[in-house]
Amino acid sequence: MPRPAVTLMIQGTTSDAGKSAVVTGLCRLLSRYGIRVAPFKPQNMALNSAVTADGGEIGRAQAVQAAAAGLEPVTDMNPVLLKPTGDRHAQVIVNGRPAADLDARDYHAYKRVARAATLAAHERLAAAYDVVLVEGAGSPAEINLRENDIANMGFAEAVDCAVIIVGDIDRGGVFAQFVGTLALLSESEQARTAGFLVNRFRGDVSLLQPGLDWLERHTGKKVYGVLPYLHGLYLEAEDSLAREVATADDGTETALRVIVPATPRISNHTDFDPLRLHPRVEFRYIGPGDAIPPCDLVILPGSKNTRGDLAWLMERGWGPYLQRHLRYGGRVIGICGGFQMLGHAVHDPEAVEGEAGSTPGFGLLDIGTTLAPDKQLRRVTGRLAFADAAVTGYEIHAGVTRGDGLAGAVAELEHGMDGARSADEAVLGTYLHGLFDEGEARDALLRWAGLAEPGTAPDYEGMREEGFERLADACAEALDLEGLADLLGDAGAALRRSG
Repeated sequence: MPRPAVTLMIQGTTSDAGKSAVVTGLCRLLSRYGIRVAPFKPQNMALNSAVTADGGEIGRAQAVQAAAAGLEPVTDMNPVLLKPTGDRHAQVIVNGRPAADLDARDYHAYKRVARAATLAAHERLAAAYDVVLVEGAGSPAEINLRENDIANMGFAEAVDCAVIIVGDIDRGGVFAQFVGTLALLSESEQARTAGFLVNRFRGDVSLLQPGLDWLERHTGKKVYGVLPYLHGLYLEAEDSLAREVATADDGTETALRVIVPATPRISNHTDFDPLRLHPRVEFRYIGPGDAIPPCDLVILPGSKNTRGDLAWLMERGWGPYLQRHLRYGGRVIGICGGFQMLGHAVHDPEAVEGEAGSTPGFGLLDIGTTLAPDKQLRRVTGRLAFADAAVTGYEIHAGVTRGDGLAGAVAELEHGMDGARSADEAVLGTYLHGLFDEGEARDALLRWAGLAEPGTAPDYEGMREEGFERLADACAEALDLEGLADLLGDAGAALRRSG
């Protein structure tokens, strides 16, 4: 009977310490040596998600990690996904499907159900792979969240696995973060903490060595390595907007100005990575304190609280701005929630995303949307309806859109027509996430927006693959592979031989 996988958990001193990137790099590194490795995150809180082949929804980071390991993502890799609809409420996705809409207090009581789902999913992965690499969430030192924890040490204790804690030295205070985090753990949690990993270091590591030596003496824990700051690394974001733009400059002059409002509940903003990376596109997110600049194309993004984000946009003058933008020849695209906002109204009679009610839309498309509890989850392929261009992507939305505007569809997909276009062809909306991923569709949409010659776009998939390889190379060079192999037992034998 095959042995269950060895489980190793990567936790962090803070959110955005680099847990996702470390797990991604290790997934690629271990797979290089023929180790069957699967990523896993018991509980994720993110508005960037992905659709699995079996029609489930998981955090985008786990889909990226699966790709780094050469796997098709499955719902077991992220059994619990929390998608905030407000500051105190979130939709709870369990095993890829919406299970409940809860506030923080109610979710605390719901954790027994969530815990069972996470342990069952982990058991299934452990039976199929050599190694399960687990990503924690936030920090394990959040003492107010310790009871019934399933995201960090609570999970590690339940499955009895070793833990490495990652800290981001680029933001300063990493030694205090390590020591303070360890001090706030229980004795059993401290015991299973194998050591630390320093992330995003700039400069000469030898100058850091005295601090590393002190840390090992003071805590009795091993430092597994110091990962460098990888400038220009492209990796799809787990949730937050990109902290650094990875550019792909071919020397051509920027020709198309694109802006996207950074709404409070913006979701699946990885839709815009192919535009951020395009050498002929000047791309900007417009935050709440930013003046809205002139541009060629406005894209309204997806949202986990469409009516709330719509009201936010109205309060900040986006309604008059869009009217003026269109009068002067600009173009507008709405994706998913942004598509719904472009209609006459968004209705929520069953309080799917907040209080029941209706919110007037921008009125730029002859459509209206009624939100409903059932969520549409599927991967799709097809062609743009107004151009000879292949398009691929996925749908994640709760809502039914109706209206005469649907007669002018945006895409013809396997299951039917999608989206709507205005009579003057200046506005279009679609439920299709990944609209710009396919080169043919991206070029056709850029031409529609006014870029006569899109030029040579970067190889989007190639850049992602290069990111995986850079992360794996950095892990191979900077980490103590012998020490890592010790944590992985028999499954780490290949790593030990490589050293």
